[in-house]
Amino acid sequence: MTENLRFPAEWEPQSAILIAWPHAGTDWADRLGEVEETYIALVAAITRFQDAWICVADDDVEAYAEARLRSARIDMDRVRFIPFDYDDTWLRDSGPITLREGEGFRVLDFRFTAWGGKFEAGRDDRLVQALAAQGLFGHATHQRIDFALEGGGIETDGAGTLLTTWRCLHERHPQASREELTAKLAGWLAQDRVLWLDHGYLEGDDTDAHIDTLARFAPGDAIVFQACDDESDSHHAELKAMAGEIAALRTADGRPYRLFPLPWAAPVIDEGRRLAASYANFLIVNGAVLMPAYGDPADDRAAAVLAQAFPGREIVQVPCRPLIWQNGSLHCISMQLPAGLGR
Repeated sequence: MTENLRFPAEWEPQSAILIAWPHAGTDWADRLGEVEETYIALVAAITRFQDAWICVADDDVEAYAEARLRSARIDMDRVRFIPFDYDDTWLRDSGPITLREGEGFRVLDFRFTAWGGKFEAGRDDRLVQALAAQGLFGHATHQRIDFALEGGGIETDGAGTLLTTWRCLHERHPQASREELTAKLAGWLAQDRVLWLDHGYLEGDDTDAHIDTLARFAPGDAIVFQACDDESDSHHAELKAMAGEIAALRTADGRPYRLFPLPWAAPVIDEGRRLAASYANFLIVNGAVLMPAYGDPADDRAAAVLAQAFPGREIVQVPCRPLIWQNGSLHCISMQLPAGLGR
């Protein structure tokens, strides 16, 4: 691990969760009412435990969002609005990746290409710079890196191990070898080693297999991952192969990881299209795990698995079925800020 730099795990203490409010100028326009209800439920859950920082595109969006949150009896002392005109609301991928640097912080600003140029992302690519220019990161060092990388594509245990998928990183950088990508990621993100998964995908996912829809670290050398036990499902073979890869991984000191497979929700079909309903896309906050719920009987079983993987934390279900219409879920729309970052 790079001296004086450390990429903290998501379960470490946080100061806030950063999100962006959906509005009619984003891709949510056709189903805005449903999606707003998810955002209200998410802010209500976050503010039970810590602050929520909410990007708003303009004064009208801020006034509307504030009115909706107040009507839902949200603790507005824990809400902060941040003006910035964004393309979309997937802040896991366009937002800051924060390292601890001694007693301070380094905010990494990777190039955001909307998952390999699939959509317009010019404004979203300027998000981290804009937040830094507003002084929101305090005295943290801001480092722009001309390399396409999304926060949903990487997962760290906070102790020098990174988990990612070859499908995603190879799609973004087809000319780079695995060794080259390993060296770049380890250097920028202060990691001792990079673990790669070659299997795993979800229909309806346009991120090219982001790790945060597939497998996540948990405290105590554990991995929580999306499993599929339905042999008739089109995902079964691939997720079974991924489970085998995960079982073969070893901790830094050579031990197997403790494994927590998540149940599989029934297929969610929207206008003939399968949507990516993953329980691995949970968000960790201070004292709790916020998990996506899809109105499926498997929701409660997934909550029970997360309670085992994160003992001592409350498991809070957030209704996320509207989010998967746009191919993401709870973790995808949020980015945690480590404790002490921000003003």
